Amino acid sequence: MSPARKSGALRGAFAALAVAAGLAGGCDADRKADLPPPPTPGQGRSNAVTAPGAAAPASATAPASATAAAPAAPRLLCAGQSPRPAPSAGGLTAVAASGAEKLPANIGFGVGKWVWVNFWAAWCKPCLEEMPRLLGWQQKLRAAGVLVDLAFISIDDDERQLSRFLEAQPGTGVRASYWLPDGPQRAGWLRALGVKETTELPIHAIAAPSGQVTCVIQGAVEDSDYPTIAALLGSKKP
Repeated sequence: MSPARKSGALRGAFAALAVAAGLAGGCDADRKADLPPPPTPGQGRSNAVTAPGAAAPASATAPASATAAAPAAPRLLCAGQSPRPAPSAGGLTAVAASGAEKLPANIGFGVGKWVWVNFWAAWCKPCLEEMPRLLGWQQKLRAAGVLVDLAFISIDDDERQLSRFLEAQPGTGVRASYWLPDGPQRAGWLRALGVKETTELPIHAIAAPSGQVTCVIQGAVEDSDYPTIAALLGSKKP
């Protein structure tokens, strides 16, 4: 091949390469134009799962202790209550399941030992849930040298409802209770404790050996309340 032809062939080859390169660059640019822009800081996948409207964390490196919930403060049971005479309205009916130990005709206040009265009803779920707790606390207090009787008073509308409940309880459960039907005598009991008749159950009244009611608790007690109760009754063991 002559030098002129070789030179022309080389120029043609270079021109073809240039065209190919230009075409390749244009397809790549088109593909890049079709792609979404890269996420900006804070908009990646890890942040996309945050619920709409949720507040963003103050700092990704905040210590765990900074977000830990503060412990709940203990309840101030019986604080600021003045002693009052124990109720003497009467009207109690002693009810016991078959084979259970019979109750005295009346609750013995002021006979040298603490008396814990619990007002409850068979339809009151919080009342039933706390019964094992109360029985356990009584045993624990007695083991610590505190003389305390636990007296349950049902305010069920029908004595038969109470009897069915007592019969269904195991040997370690509540198988005997007083029944206080609706009427003037129930109103007298609650009035003596400073409690409204419309107050929700359960209701607790703790009377000292002297016969004075030193603490009235409206609502269920909790495990965390035991130290306060034990201190009130003079237990030397928390």
